[in-house]
Amino acid sequence: MRIRRFRNNGFTLVEIMIVVAIIALLASVAIPSLVEARRKAQKVACQANLKAIAGAKTTWSLEMRKGDADVPADTDLFGLGKPIETKPLCPARGSYDLKAVSDKPTCTVPDHAL
Repeated sequence: MRIRRFRNNGFTLVEIMIVVAIIALLASVAIPSLVEARRKAQKVACQANLKAIAGAKTTWSLEMRKGDADVPADTDLFGLGKPIETKPLCPARGSYDLKAVSDKPTCTVPDHAL
């Protein structure tokens, strides 16, 4: 005659709760760091866009013989055959103000500036 032994191969409730607590602790440490890294990456990308726009304004003013007080339109800088093919977008959903050739372009997000 064969004796059957029942083995419990699962985890206990306490073990599962410990694992969940460890995961929650790691998430509480990691999430703020990820949010800050994303904010910094958006700022750097926006600043790169602003530098590209400033360069495109300079190119436009030299090619079209415009003065420092002239303000280019979007159609002057962005499009096929223009200094920038497509108009860049701020990663933080801000919008760009081109301003005059002598002034730096700006973003509506306060932290994003050249």
